[in-house]
Formats: sequence, structure tokens, C-alpha cells
Amino acid sequence: MTPRFISRTLTTGLALTLAALTSSAFGQEAAIRKNLPERLPNLPPIEEVSKTPMSGLYEVRVNGADILYTDAEGNFLIQGHLIDTRAKVNLTEERVEKLTAIPFKDLPFKDSFTFVKGNGKRKVAVFEDPNCGYCKRFERDLAKIDNVTVHVFLYPILSKDSTDKSKAIWCAKDKAKAFHDWMLKDTAPASASCDTTAVDRNVEFGKKNRITGTPTLFFVDGTRVPGAIPTDRIEKMLAEAKQP
Repeated sequence: MTPRFISRTLTTGLALTLAALTSSAFGQEAAIRKNLPERLPNLPPIEEVSKTPMSGLYEVRVNGADILYTDAEGNFLIQGHLIDTRAKVNLTEERVEKLTAIPFKDLPFKDSFTFVKGNGKRKVAVFEDPNCGYCKRFERDLAKIDNVTVHVFLYPILSKDSTDKSKAIWCAKDKAKAFHDWMLKDTAPASASCDTTAVDRNVEFGKKNRITGTPTLFFVDGTRVPGAIPTDRIEKMLAEAKQP
């Protein structure tokens, strides 16, 4: 048996194996796409089906970034988080963060205001409700960070008073000062009148892009972080975030 014959045989065998695997994968996806909607008519349209690292478990994506899990036949549907216990990683959270990432350059900066600390080389954007207790805690931690440019998007989603305070801050002569006076010193912004449609646009942008809580941070690499994170994690993420 010649080396050339052996090589051709191995190549043919590998091609047949890959073809079989591909056919199986397509068949399983087809079964899931067929069975789940038939059995669950109220299920939103399936946008993507993909294998997960867990044997026999498939990810089903609906509504843009809602993640469900099923078996190869679509006989069972799981709603919850998939966690890699060896790596201690929440795979569902990682996937949702990737799906909901917004390129930093695509944020509507004209509807934000900015303050700069130190050389301002590092950058972060944050959506905040002025009546959010977690936002106030985040601002206290952020005050300890140097050499950063912070873009603040007023995002009043908690109450009408949040909207009133956001619009008063937006209309202040020095927006950053009025914001920090309220968030760090509990000094309410003075009433003022101006065009406040930027605040309304922020709310619409947030709804469209699934910003469901405050604070929500965006780093220059597109990473989205919901919730107040401590100083050490802010520093770490600023250091790791690289402009794409």
C-alpha cells in the first residue's frame, strides 16, 4: 500500500466524517426549529440555534438576546443560567454581554455630558438615574479613580422625580457640577428651563438597547457592565479595555 494511497484514504475518511457531523448538526437544528414552535406556539421566533459546551445541550436565542436551552430534539426547554463549574464562569451572562455589546463610538454622546479627571486618557460611559442609590454609591467609588474621561447619560427610569431631576441637571450651566452636587452631596439641582429632549432620547436609546438598570457602564471595547462595581474592578476594566 503506497503512502499516496494511504493519504487519499485518510483524506476521504476525514471528509466523510466531517460531512456526517455537519449533516447531524443541521438535522438537530432543524428538529429544534420545527418542534419548539409547534409545541410552544407563544415562543418568540427562534433567531439562532447553536451548540453549547455541555454535551447534548443547545442554545436557543430569541428576542435578540434572550437565551434558552434545549436538547437535540426540542423535547425540553430550560430557562436559566449555564455555569461552567470548572472555570467558575457564567456562560449565559458572558453570551448575553456579547450579544448586547454596543460599540463605544455608537453611543449618542451628543446627549451626554463629560467630566475629566487627570489626563483623561481612559474612557467610560455610564447611564445613571439621579435617584438610584446604587448610582450614588458608584459615583463615590468613581471619585477615587484618576486619569479618566467619564461620559454621563442621564437615564431616568425610576420615577417622575428622576425625570425632573435629570432635566434640571441637564439645564444647569455646569451639568457635571450639578450632577455631582446631587449624587455626592445631596444638593438638589435648581430648577431651570431648556431643551431637554436629550434626556428623552436617552430613555428611548436605553429601551431599544436593553439597558434595564442603573448604573450601566460601557467601556471602549464595547463591554457592558450592569450595576455598581467597586473601585478595584473599575480600575481593572479600564486597564483591560482596549479601543477596537
